[in-house]
Amino acid sequence: MVDTNEQWTVKQARALYELPLTELVFRAQSTHRDHHPPDAVQLCTLLSVKTGGCAEDCSYCPQSARHGDVEAEPLLDVEEVLARARAAKSSGATRFCMGAAWRRARGGADFERVLAMVRGVRSLDLEACVTLGMLDADQALALAEAGLTAYNHNLDTSKEFYGEVITTRSFEDRLDTLSKVSGAGIRVCSGGIIGMGESVGDRLGLLVTLANLEPRPESVPINALVPVAGTPLGDRPRVDPFDLVRMCALARLMLPKATVRLSAGRSELSREAQLLCFMAGANSIFYGDKLLTTGNPDTADDLALLRDAGLRPMRADECAADEHAAPSPTPRASA
Repeated sequence: MVDTNEQWTVKQARALYELPLTELVFRAQSTHRDHHPPDAVQLCTLLSVKTGGCAEDCSYCPQSARHGDVEAEPLLDVEEVLARARAAKSSGATRFCMGAAWRRARGGADFERVLAMVRGVRSLDLEACVTLGMLDADQALALAEAGLTAYNHNLDTSKEFYGEVITTRSFEDRLDTLSKVSGAGIRVCSGGIIGMGESVGDRLGLLVTLANLEPRPESVPINALVPVAGTPLGDRPRVDPFDLVRMCALARLMLPKATVRLSAGRSELSREAQLLCFMAGANSIFYGDKLLTTGNPDTADDLALLRDAGLRPMRADECAADEHAAPSPTPRASA
């Protein structure tokens, strides 16, 4: 069994990463069974509640006003969002995630509308997660009071590679937002993207930073870059599925209690590759035909995959519990 309190180093992570894939998957699946139902996958739905026009320059994102071609749209009405949440629940989702293309969470009427969305989603007995960009402490507390389950704010990559992907916000800015989130008592959802030109060391550095946060993230999205024409990373080659499997396995071993979310890029995976990711410890997928602005597998295909593999949608009472009192997270040394 993996020591869930272990403080990780890149050297330790690399030793695992370089194991034969069969051995790595075996260890990850063994750890997975110590902490999670072995046959359950959480179904989540992700909705873009404010699309396009973002002031950030994230090289992978078509919603950036600097290089993306996604037309800016206003914040959705609360009832429209709740109608989508009700439909998600009826389809088996237990978590409803809402994303707004903002560099920083807006205040005033827009933020009040987001709070109403959160309260409405929670009233449906769904987990509620939002990603709104950077937050201040008062906004984090207001989201907590509205009942927010988790706040997604991905680190994306290692501190060393971060500036190659984003220049409008620093790596430390991201850590600061995570600190405010956990300080307000909200669970942290944070992961990254592979396939942006980073090295294996950068991938390991990302996971080491996440694994050494205190408290550790409640969920860790593992994304494969979806190259979008017109973005600076639009001509990157597709990620090797085995690389995604290794990242899922390593995330499971380094963050044993977290929900590992197989996220963007899943539409490019075969059924067999997706199943290998589940064997490696991934236990959540985003469920629906779109992830913010990029494609996602059809819901019927997802249900068929789970059924054919002998897996099942995770029940609400099986979803990850809040394990920590949520002091502010600070990264430990990662020699």
